[in-house]
Amino acid sequence: MTFPRPKTEAPAQRFQEASAAARDALEKLIAAANEAGWGTEEISVAFLEAARFLNEANKKDPDPADDPIISEVPGKREQIGHGELFD
Repeated sequence: MTFPRPKTEAPAQRFQEASAAARDALEKLIAAANEAGWGTEEISVAFLEAARFLNEANKKDPDPADDPIISEVPGKREQIGHGELFD
């Protein structure tokens, strides 16, 4: 799926463009979900919950790509099973 680039830098117009693009994308997703057997109401609520979750996650960590990889954290070792350490 492609998403259109913003046509302006003005915040109010960007919001309108983003809303229109999101609505178009959601209509396509809902249609695909309907074809797969999901009801419009249930999938719409699921999208709302997913959007809330992603919004909250973004508030907690706006750029997770900047987080260090676990293997790069000094002293961090993964534990598996019953106390075995993963090398």
